[in-house]
Amino acid sequence: MARSFSFQINKTDGKARTGVIHTARGDIRTPAFMPVGTAATVKAMMPESVRATGADILLGNTYHLMLRPGADRMERLGGLHKFMNWDRPILTDSGGFQVMSLNDLRKLTEDGVTFKSHVDGSTHHLTPEISMEIQRKLGSDIVMCFDECTPYPATEAQAAESMRRSMRWAARSRDAFGDRPDHALFGIQQGSVFADQREESAEALRALDFDGYAIGGLAVGEGQAAMFDVLDYAPGQLPDQKPRYLMGVGKPDDIVGAVMRGVDMFDCVLPSRSGRTGQAQTRMGAINIKNARHRDDARPLDVACTCPTCQNYSRAYLHHVFKAQEIICSMLMTWHNLHYYQELMSGLRQAISEGTLSEFANSFHEARALGDISEIT
Repeated sequence: MARSFSFQINKTDGKARTGVIHTARGDIRTPAFMPVGTAATVKAMMPESVRATGADILLGNTYHLMLRPGADRMERLGGLHKFMNWDRPILTDSGGFQVMSLNDLRKLTEDGVTFKSHVDGSTHHLTPEISMEIQRKLGSDIVMCFDECTPYPATEAQAAESMRRSMRWAARSRDAFGDRPDHALFGIQQGSVFADQREESAEALRALDFDGYAIGGLAVGEGQAAMFDVLDYAPGQLPDQKPRYLMGVGKPDDIVGAVMRGVDMFDCVLPSRSGRTGQAQTRMGAINIKNARHRDDARPLDVACTCPTCQNYSRAYLHHVFKAQEIICSMLMTWHNLHYYQELMSGLRQAISEGTLSEFANSFHEARALGDISEIT
């Protein structure tokens, strides 16, 4: 498959691993967090600013990009990297999750999914083969198989039917992807919260020899305890020497727990979406800048943070621009959140390298349990 793509594990600590994913467009340090650039942009951020936070890779959204501006137009304009001015690796999801979430707007068959666009109501058909072609036109470095994201809750029978369809689609995705030396294809494990189904899915994916493997069907409403129960065994069902990607996760404590269970890659809209709605992620937990207690507070969001927001702006200012609905609030809050996430990943990588991951996790949880100090000091 992708001859220029490889994964090197440098150190382990328990189940956790740290290493490097080598791609034609650059290296990705793991554990890695991928900011989400849904419509060829990480909302409220310049690509240069995203890179400055420490991000090695972005995620693009196949469903949104195929509808607007369209895969053919993207290809004519030089691909997604050139279009959005990001010369580092990009992973694109297959479009399956968004299509599955449309509910009444889509029809599912063995061939694929027919759905109506949320943009203009036009009808589209998405199959494993079409998804692979769209992602080829986008120029994705890491391509995701087309799958059905099993909803939660689901009965064992429903989950099994969904998982087995996804495995058939994985084989079709693999065939359609072909031999693309500078690009990688990841399979997606399904099976909801059922261990035997997860193993059946992993066995089918291992036989197809993907470049990496995602754990799908989590962070869909099952709660952290149930997710961690699955992660206690699911990563170990996948090949040791290939990257493991937990899709759509998540909150900082989700990430720490998943890394300790052997996951290498993450993505989530949380840092950018919560930044736009006035929530900052910090060492002390989440801070809602809209709260009145911040209006006279000259402190930064996080006194230990080195991001431009914390180095140059007070909570009082951020509270003001949020209340005034100024665009700069979304920019500054998102920058801080993305910086915090990348700093968390760097701390995890260092802790694994030094064999101190348990101590790192304990300090992480203790600081968040202490919470933000409400009094101005």
